[in-house]
Amino acid sequence: MGFVDVASKAEDYNQACTFLRECVHGDRYTARVSLFKSASIVSLLTLASRVTGLARDLLMASIFGANALTDAFNVAFRIPNLFRRLFAEGAFSQAFVPVLAASRAQEGEVRTRTLIAHVATVLFWALVLTCVLGVVGAPLLVWLLASGFQNQGEADAAVRMTRWMFPYIGFMSLVALSSGVLNTYKHFAVPAATPVLLNLCMIGAAWLLAPWFATQGIEPIYAMCAGVMLGGVLQLVVQIPALRRLGVLPRLGATPSALGEAWRDDSVRRILQLMAPALLGVGVAQLSLMINTQIASYLAPGSVTWLFYADRLMEFPTALLGVALGVVLTPQLAAAKAADDGVRYSQMLDWGLRLVLLLAVPCAVGLLAFAQPLVATLFHRGALHASDVQRIALALVGYGVGLLGLVAIKVLAPGYFARQDMRTPVKIAVVVLVLTQLLNVLLVPRLQHAGLAWSIGLAALVNAAWLLVGLLRRGAYQPSAGWCKYLVQVLAAACLLAAWLLWLGDRWDWLALGEWERTGAMLVSLVSSALLYFGVLLLGGVKIRSLLRR
Repeated sequence: MGFVDVASKAEDYNQACTFLRECVHGDRYTARVSLFKSASIVSLLTLASRVTGLARDLLMASIFGANALTDAFNVAFRIPNLFRRLFAEGAFSQAFVPVLAASRAQEGEVRTRTLIAHVATVLFWALVLTCVLGVVGAPLLVWLLASGFQNQGEADAAVRMTRWMFPYIGFMSLVALSSGVLNTYKHFAVPAATPVLLNLCMIGAAWLLAPWFATQGIEPIYAMCAGVMLGGVLQLVVQIPALRRLGVLPRLGATPSALGEAWRDDSVRRILQLMAPALLGVGVAQLSLMINTQIASYLAPGSVTWLFYADRLMEFPTALLGVALGVVLTPQLAAAKAADDGVRYSQMLDWGLRLVLLLAVPCAVGLLAFAQPLVATLFHRGALHASDVQRIALALVGYGVGLLGLVAIKVLAPGYFARQDMRTPVKIAVVVLVLTQLLNVLLVPRLQHAGLAWSIGLAALVNAAWLLVGLLRRGAYQPSAGWCKYLVQVLAAACLLAAWLLWLGDRWDWLALGEWERTGAMLVSLVSSALLYFGVLLLGGVKIRSLLRR
């Protein structure tokens, strides 16, 4: 729920390095083939992760509903995930991968293996200390994230589940280390596939373990903690064979002398130095998440869960579009900038923004005009009631307002990163964070939990617009001809799509329909909407196939 993903994907960086090296050696075609093959693998596996994640959320909603205990679980699960995004996938990956790639290119394989072992040793002992402190300090962490829990039982449950799941951060940090190594060696499939394992473990826990917990007099929601921990273990275990095959499986130093030797490694210190500014950038997004969770904890029971499910639906198009565009664009922007090819750099940004408009606009229209049918079809079963559907839909509309901005940031922010400008996106993110909280002050008293989603959506639009204006003012991005016509074509198709979806929303009573009837009606709605939107664009003269090829 952040506004600028300052920590770029590890695979993006390594693909950029590979692309640049191959271009320098003259084999630009090979570089492009390699890049797009990797992009396809990552995108397909990301899609698998999102689909299994959606299945996980649907099953949890059906079994557990939205109540005080699900709020407690979501807060407890968010705590290790917050640390994971802040340190493991965020600042650590951003600092570790460049140093590792440089070591491999300049110092050879032997030195690279030594560096991996030293980093693994320092990271391991840091994680042991962090996990001990997290388990002991769980009450403080829960209070910092959700001090507004309205009864002591809810807070106690959150503390208990936090203690069960906090070691997850240890496993996921080691997974981030392993993924960085594998991506550096151009092995993208295993790191991209591992998130699926977490989803499968949580699905298994909800389906099989939760009923058994109920027979033992234990709250079934606690089964999800076991699923999370098992998922963390498996995500690490499956990477070990790949590391061993490459000969880069690190040996952890278990003695103080080994830790001291690793700590004295100049490259390890360099990684720590690089982590400092990266932490600031990643921390802005996580601070926003913490504040919003804190506010939601003071609202009606179920608010944290309603926002969680709406956020998951919003992230589905954001992640799929963002990953695809990020994997393709980031290396090519870096290559164009390194070659001082300003024309190509601008053309790539132009292509990315046109694609954002083409694909994100209909998704945003769907969230705005068709929120309740979407939520009802996906979640209205089992313990999740009609009133929960309505509240999730209200939040989803707020996220839909900013979907275009959230996706556009994935194109615009790499435009700064390729110019080695990390500061500008961070400064913008800090100002937008303040704006978000001002919007919360205005909207939350009126819209309750939905106000938090509206604040994020509106702030994302401001963030994207600010990034765009900055690139335009610097002359880095010069829009190509035909933008006004293209904008009118897309908006016309979007208006017709919105009218069609609003009619479909009123055509059936989505809450009263049976489960299979809703599914059938949703399939008809989605297929007809896609045909309408893209048909209008084609009739209007938009060359969709040419745009995708470019």
